[in-house]
Amino acid sequence: MNFPNDESGQVLAEMHAAGIDLTTSHQVTFFQLFEKKEQAQAMAEHLQANAPHIDCHLHPDETPNVWDLDCTVSMIPDYELIIAQEAEFEKLANKFEGYNDGWGIEA
Repeated sequence: MNFPNDESGQVLAEMHAAGIDLTTSHQVTFFQLFEKKEQAQAMAEHLQANAPHIDCHLHPDETPNVWDLDCTVSMIPDYELIIAQEAEFEKLANKFEGYNDGWGIEA
């Protein structure tokens, strides 16, 4: 398999090399970071109301005064799908004064 030469392509290539089947659905988690818990909570509430299929987990980051909102979607980890979903989360996180900080899966 060939993957684009960027961070997401690199992650997918490493997953493929590790033997992860990228043609089946996985729980893909997209990480959002916020300076205030209220900002992260507002995004979580928005997703709960508008996209109940997305599982959100809010927790303090290891960095002081930073909050993580992990948003998990069941999807096939295809490059184009990952990039599109990441862009949607980035746009939404910006609306709540946060930003997307990458993605990953548990295999």
